[in-house]
Amino acid sequence: MSTPTSTTQERVKVATHLPHRALDAPPPVPRPGLGRPTAEEQFTTVGAWVSAFALAWVITQRLLPLGGVAWLLVVWFVLGLLMSAVTTSLTGRRVDVIDRVVSGIVTSGAVVVGAALVSAVVFVVFRGWEPLMHLNFFVDDMSGVGPRDPFDRGGIGHAILGSAIQLGIAVAVTLPLGIGTAVFMTEVGGRFGVVVRTIVEAMTALPSIVAGLFVYTVLIVAFGFPRSGFAAAMALSVMMLPIIARAADVVLRVVPGGLREASLALGASRWRTVWHVVLPTARPGLATALILGVARGVGETSPVLLTSGVATFYVTNPTDGVMNSLPLYIFKGARSPEAMDIERAFAAATVLLVLVLVLFVIARLVARPARARPPRRTPRAKPVPSQES
Repeated sequence: MSTPTSTTQERVKVATHLPHRALDAPPPVPRPGLGRPTAEEQFTTVGAWVSAFALAWVITQRLLPLGGVAWLLVVWFVLGLLMSAVTTSLTGRRVDVIDRVVSGIVTSGAVVVGAALVSAVVFVVFRGWEPLMHLNFFVDDMSGVGPRDPFDRGGIGHAILGSAIQLGIAVAVTLPLGIGTAVFMTEVGGRFGVVVRTIVEAMTALPSIVAGLFVYTVLIVAFGFPRSGFAAAMALSVMMLPIIARAADVVLRVVPGGLREASLALGASRWRTVWHVVLPTARPGLATALILGVARGVGETSPVLLTSGVATFYVTNPTDGVMNSLPLYIFKGARSPEAMDIERAFAAATVLLVLVLVLFVIARLVARPARARPPRRTPRAKPVPSQES
């Protein structure tokens, strides 16, 4: 049993002493954000790579017979990692050394990938710049145009039209099938849903030549259908279907389950819940899945080469004989021994690159979440002065 004296002592509040800062102390240095290197660390990193470049130039260009830019870059990369590790170990710990080396490797890999992409785009645009300066290149076809004719004659209008028709048919086939497959995998599931998801994931890595051979064997050889734009569209559908289904599946699984439960609790059926709640909520993501599928199918060459054909004139009927497209035009022009045909092929490749870039930009803009708008301020009502009677 506790005495009154002990109870009183327990109730006594402990005094808190706050630290006092000396008046003659220097001002505190602002702490950088999490993961941000200080100015000294940035200077050390840049200095290490600059000194590594100078040492690599001396080794490759003066001491050893390793001329060329390739050897210079390889030796610079190795010496840069070594110099970064040495300079970091002077003031840091072992984990800091590992972090600096791994950061250098990851950054170098990103620079290599970016340089490869930029160099490829610049090379294609540079080689095909001259035909792009003529308007007829975008609207005319190659009917009656020889391989040595000037660039003010002929164009890729028939190839652009063929690609548009083939992609339109492919989208009409793959959009309902892809979204339906995603809805089945997400909303129905079960054992068969696991099998369908496995097949879709396996088809994502399907080689394009296999898809072309499948459509060629089934549609052309077995059923006797002629090589045409419709057959090429079916081959593109095989390539686009797993992309759309996989992306739509990921989008539908992100939809909150509370929306489904609320709809079912209000008495809606499972089908009405999917149609009026789930799909409208995931509409931006489904649009992104469609654009990604189109971007995959617009540049496929081998399926179209097996199922369609090369035409030099406009073809508007997808079931009436061969129909050209942009990938086929590029493939045929790049294999030509004539320099002007090769330049036209590079110009068509530039158009295809721009088209794919536009599609990916649209996909990023559509997938971006909408920003919440600030509420509008309603003006306050002015008080009405009271009238004294």
